[in-house]
Amino acid sequence: MKAIADKKKEQNIGEYIIYMYQMEDLLRAFQFNLDEVNQYVISHYPISEEEKTETLEWFQNIADTLKKEGKEEKGRLDSTQAYVAELAKIHWELLKTDKSYFEHYQKAKPHILQLVIDAGKDAPSNEIQICLNAIYGLLLAKLRGREVPTGILDATDSFGNVLSYLNFVYFQKENEKLQRN
Repeated sequence: MKAIADKKKEQNIGEYIIYMYQMEDLLRAFQFNLDEVNQYVISHYPISEEEKTETLEWFQNIADTLKKEGKEEKGRLDSTQAYVAELAKIHWELLKTDKSYFEHYQKAKPHILQLVIDAGKDAPSNEIQICLNAIYGLLLAKLRGREVPTGILDATDSFGNVLSYLNFVYFQKENEKLQRN
């Protein structure tokens, strides 16, 4: 699981964020009982004993951080949300400078606005968070075997396109930073 997170972090930052949301919620579902996480989750993964130990330590670190940040019941890790903020920053830059991105965004915008209206005062603070939340919600619905309305599928498709574009630009910027250093 740690290896999966590391790979996602290197290849698709949006998937990494959603994966971390899953891991946070997994810990909450087990009420931060790492013995149960180990027994019911980690032990079933086809990885070496050393990797299982590393994975348990990784979960312990996530659990400790969630507790330290006061997010045992709800909320997301500050470190994960920093990536959301970075994607939001890129989003606002691209809206002003990239016609192709703007076109992707225009397809997603009506869905974003509808979700903001539906959420009311509980709406997320930025549009990228809305896209991520919707895709994560779709994932949860599918995992629970719930039927997903066509409108949500259309929305999440457009959100996926926005996030894919942001992911591409995010890694371009990361590579530029590496080349400068």
